[in-house]
Amino acid sequence: MSKAGHPETRIADALPDHWADRALPGWARPYARLMRLERPIGWWLLLLPCWWGLTLGQIANGGGLPSPWYALLFLVGAIIMRGAGCTLNDIADRNFDGRVERTRLRPIPAGQVSVKQALAFLVLLCLLGLVILLQFNWFTVVTGAASLLVVAVYPFMKRITYWPQAVLGLAFNWGALVGWSAVHGTLSPAPLLLYAGGVSWTLAYDTIYAHQDKEDDALIGLKSTALKFGDRSLWWLAVFFALAIALIDAAAWLAGGSIIAHVGVAAAALQAAWQLARFAPDNGPRCLELFRSNRIFGLIISFGFLLDSLLI
Repeated sequence: MSKAGHPETRIADALPDHWADRALPGWARPYARLMRLERPIGWWLLLLPCWWGLTLGQIANGGGLPSPWYALLFLVGAIIMRGAGCTLNDIADRNFDGRVERTRLRPIPAGQVSVKQALAFLVLLCLLGLVILLQFNWFTVVTGAASLLVVAVYPFMKRITYWPQAVLGLAFNWGALVGWSAVHGTLSPAPLLLYAGGVSWTLAYDTIYAHQDKEDDALIGLKSTALKFGDRSLWWLAVFFALAIALIDAAAWLAGGSIIAHVGVAAAALQAAWQLARFAPDNGPRCLELFRSNRIFGLIISFGFLLDSLLI
């Protein structure tokens, strides 16, 4: 039997020698792979808009340290709900993943987990996510629960539209609304602009990611913005990043952010420019590298908002 993490069993874009492959017992490893624990960039990209909303909400509330408890809940919740979303995605795509080189070793097509087992695991993750969500005020509970409507339809979008990345953006950036409402118990134009900026950001980074699969997707009839934009992808990426920066900065202005928040957004713009300069649509490893670098983009904005909240 091959060892966990061996090239023959490790999913293509998973981190090598990840703790989930080293430390977990054999029976648990397929479930960890369903959750994509060995690919932490996904939960980072789900978490960061939550932290944006939380810190920006604190700025609008007069500044100070955002709730560490809420920040921790968002961290755990992002890992769990990203796992739930990936499990749902793998159930929906089980007949496609085995035909794509990058995804053929996912647990369901590889025969490590049955569909019934995956469904039971999905229910467990959703229940854990509900326990976390119930720690917030009721407006936040309702707001967070509403995101499930978008999450549920996303896995099927790549079959009917060239814009599944837009639907992913709607789902992955919902945390901007949840983070703000955790502080205020309501919503306002600032978090809505922050959310829109996050959606545009997702359109950029997930278009980069989709370039890894464009040949396989075209062969099996799946759609993506990478296929739609083709040779014009760099131009579209520049538009999406610019729109994301403008909307996020406008949200900071509406929330009463100081120059510190705006400097943070400007620093994130430089990171986005670095991505554009290095973008190579036919270089899969480069696309994966740039996709993963969006954790840095998001952390820069989070750090700028946090400093603003602490120092104003």
